[in-house]
Amino acid sequence: MRHRSLLILTSVLTTGALTLTACGSRNGGGGSSANGNTTVVIGVDAPLTGPLSALGQGIKNSVDLATKNANKNNEVPGVTFKIEALDDQAQPSSGQQNATKLVADSSVVGAVGPLNSSVAQSMQKVFDEANLTEVSPANTNPSLTQGADWPTGKKVRQFKSYFRTATTDAIQGPFAADYAYNTAGKKKVFLVDDKLTYGVGLVGTFKTEFTKLGGAVVGQDHVSGGQKDFSSIVARIKSSGADIVYYGGQYPEAGPLSAQLKSGGANIPLMGGDGIYDPTYIKLAGSQANGDLATSVGQPVETLDSAKKFVADYKAAGYSDPYAAYGGYSYDSAWAIIEAVKAVVSGNGGKLPSNPRAAVEAAMSKVSFDGVTGQVAFDQYGDATNKQLTVYAVKNGQWAAVKSGTFNG
Repeated sequence: MRHRSLLILTSVLTTGALTLTACGSRNGGGGSSANGNTTVVIGVDAPLTGPLSALGQGIKNSVDLATKNANKNNEVPGVTFKIEALDDQAQPSSGQQNATKLVADSSVVGAVGPLNSSVAQSMQKVFDEANLTEVSPANTNPSLTQGADWPTGKKVRQFKSYFRTATTDAIQGPFAADYAYNTAGKKKVFLVDDKLTYGVGLVGTFKTEFTKLGGAVVGQDHVSGGQKDFSSIVARIKSSGADIVYYGGQYPEAGPLSAQLKSGGANIPLMGGDGIYDPTYIKLAGSQANGDLATSVGQPVETLDSAKKFVADYKAAGYSDPYAAYGGYSYDSAWAIIEAVKAVVSGNGGKLPSNPRAAVEAAMSKVSFDGVTGQVAFDQYGDATNKQLTVYAVKNGQWAAVKSGTFNG
């Protein structure tokens, strides 16, 4: 999906400490912290308020936890990590303003986020022109890394500064279609999207695979952000004879759509991507949501041996909001930046170079480590090499994992 973290580096003048040579506004700069260490601030750009704040707060908290663990373990000697959280409210215009603000600060050399692919589109060029590394834990639209012509096989990396730890909808859509057709036995789908980058792209990849398998698209419609009344769409779905609805978008609209679908007499499941995989969807969809389906990136964090420490540490930290769908990926995104900073310092005689933004950007492409979500590394486009996905079903008012894997079609 979505469908940002910044590094503020301050130089230390103390003998034997890490130092930064003078840097221009494009390259990053800084001053010294009270304890004599270089301060690296990892900022977070996510929807911290508004309908998607349940996901945004989980992103912010998970990045915060990564910095605390890095400091506790003295991960990069002489460096103290902190975070600064920025709220984009899931709006591209706010995301672009945030990106511009971060670039204008000469001490910022990296960013983690955002949640939404449409927001990422507004930020990428701003960051790239400043060599400002961006690692998203949640964006899944393939065009962000591979360009608009990726479906034809013409893949061209768009921005060398952009990376993501979540897999893309080039895999998520077909993975969902395969489950819907071959496992759930659904043959007639009605498609709905929210007209935004993530939703439209996800529906497109689902549609291609579903029809390839032999399924029929019996109707297609669109919703708008904040829409409350779905009666006209429900009527079209009922008359279409669909046995499943596939939705591309977020839970604020998907949940009420599902509720009105069932109350309107269409007792068929609604299926969506990671944009609806959150407990809030179930609250909005109501008691009749049982049987609805969602796919989300990775495997359930709670089932991974690699995530046991993360889960325990998050609980011990006492955050008021859950880590939600992207907690593990947010932690890994922040840790990827930490690893890049560590590599830059190690390869430069214990010092950050005169151009820390460019150096961190270059180091990101070589980052590889065992993370919360498994092996974390990036391919030639900046995409995650980990392609795992999971199908979830609503059972007894909760999301339950029913199948994990990847798509190799």
